[in-house]
Amino acid sequence: MKPTLVILAAGMASRYGSMKQVQSFGPSGETIMDYSIYDAIRAGFGKVVFIIRAQFASQFQSIFEPKLNGRIQTDYVFQELDLFTNDYDYAADRTKPWGTAHAVLCAKEVVKEPFAVINADDFYGRNAFEQAVNFLQTSCDGRTFGIIGYDLTATLSEQGPVNRGVCQLNSQGDLANVTERINIARVNGAITCEDGWFPQTLAEHTQVSMNFWCFDPVFFEMTAKQFADFLQEAGKELKSELFIPLVVDQFIQQGGRVKVIPINSTWFGVTYKEDTPFVQQQLQQLIQQGEYPVKLWD
Repeated sequence: MKPTLVILAAGMASRYGSMKQVQSFGPSGETIMDYSIYDAIRAGFGKVVFIIRAQFASQFQSIFEPKLNGRIQTDYVFQELDLFTNDYDYAADRTKPWGTAHAVLCAKEVVKEPFAVINADDFYGRNAFEQAVNFLQTSCDGRTFGIIGYDLTATLSEQGPVNRGVCQLNSQGDLANVTERINIARVNGAITCEDGWFPQTLAEHTQVSMNFWCFDPVFFEMTAKQFADFLQEAGKELKSELFIPLVVDQFIQQGGRVKVIPINSTWFGVTYKEDTPFVQQQLQQLIQQGEYPVKLWD
């Protein structure tokens, strides 16, 4: 059975200022998602599921269906506030989505096989998808999940500070936890993290999560239970969110294993509009190296 790729594309780009998920970056109008899906198809994924907002459904389908029809199966899932809330009386004026874990949970009815989760606006590289498929087909089960890890130094932005999930590893080299660190930037040659937590200087080769996960479908039931608890604790707050690392942390605490999957891919992304020229330059270099055609979907 071929694994499925779940793409998180329902979030708001507060620092970017527009809907960067469908912005063109490639020379022929490709989005970053186009490159991820292209890599996923040639790596062996059998289906792609877009987690989006209902109001953007027609826009997404008009962009991706002409390209992907006949190449890979597609599904579109809407992350709505009332999904999986079981009539919980959350704040009437809440507009913010419930977070990445809830976004994945929204795909429960269309994903029955091992699956990977990625962000819509991150470029992960071909090898990341190849290694993910291999892991999902050979090693992933109800007690073993996976995460693609990247060196922190390769995920910084020259345009301003970034937030990253810093991976702590156990003695076996597996994931122990992911700690969200904010305002990470290179200052006077050192990578600093001015968020009030320690350490405030991070090592160059610290492993970080760029939200590329490999899961067994049991993840859905785990998340549903944790989301119910989350609502009771924080559901009245306007901006509370349940993130994937929180579900993974509980999985580890209950005896689960999360393998850190080694890769040799390049990562880049768009946190700020000013990142756009750099992303376009990186894509052009990969095209010149023969990694991608000038037109992905010819």
